[in-house]
Parts: sequence; C-alpha cells; structure tokens
Amino acid sequence: MSLEEIRGIGTRDMHARLLLDSYHRLTGKNLLSLATDQTAAQAIEQAPLVVLSHGTEADPILNYGNAQALKLWEMSWDLFVATPSRLTAEPMEREARKHFLQQVHARGYVDDYTGIRIARSGRRFYIEQATVWNLADDQGRLRGQAAAFPAYTYLPD
Repeated sequence: MSLEEIRGIGTRDMHARLLLDSYHRLTGKNLLSLATDQTAAQAIEQAPLVVLSHGTEADPILNYGNAQALKLWEMSWDLFVATPSRLTAEPMEREARKHFLQQVHARGYVDDYTGIRIARSGRRFYIEQATVWNLADDQGRLRGQAAAFPAYTYLPD
C-alpha cells in the first residue's frame, strides 16, 4: 500500500469519526454500530444508509459520500467530492434547501427530513427519514454538515 493510500485511509477514517462523533454528541444516539474489527470508515462505507457531507465553504462542496450515496447520485468519488452540494437539489428546490440548512446550523440537527433531490443523470428521488446535522470537531469548530437516510423513492419522469 502506498503512502498516499495510507493517508487516504487515515483521512477517511478521521472524517468518519467526525461524522459519528458529531451525530452522537447532538442526538445522543449512535448513527450505526461498529464491529470490533471495523474502522469508522469501513462501518460507514458498508452501512445500509446513505451518508454524505459537505464542508464550510461559501458554496459548500461535498466532501464525503459512502457507496450508497455515490450510487444514488450516480457519481464517482472524484466527481462527488468536487460537486457543490447545492447541485444535489433541483434549481427550484435549492432555496428551500438553503433555508433548511440554515435551520440545521442554528439547531444542531434535524431529523425526519424529507425532500426531493436529483442525480447526475437528472433522475429525481425523494429522500425519506433523513437526519441532517452539523459536523463539529472536539473543540466545537464547525466543519460542515452531514446527512444520513435509510430510504428514498425514485420519482416518475
């Protein structure tokens, strides 16, 4: 394994810990359980949930998506983590999404969220039972926002 691959695993695992720890601090619940031989990154990657996050840029960029998220949005890892998160919603849904994320920022998290999103191909889907939460490190610095949801329904064309 190359040094770059090791760094990538370390970075992904650190981000996965941020996802899990922030979720637990805010909700008092575990997003998922880790097997004793799993890293946080492996657990999230193999989870039956869609899990994704974005950073704190003025126009936040997606910075993580597990296998379920990449499949749903029909993107490779490299494309996904270069995509502004606003583009996960249709243009007419973006203002409502923006206001919702402002509520999450103020409250810390919101659960049982539903909304319409769009894949790279233009295929629309309705996300269901989503929890959206702020990502904060151990010092309380905001690092972005994340979402996880167990269900989605494709909408007719």
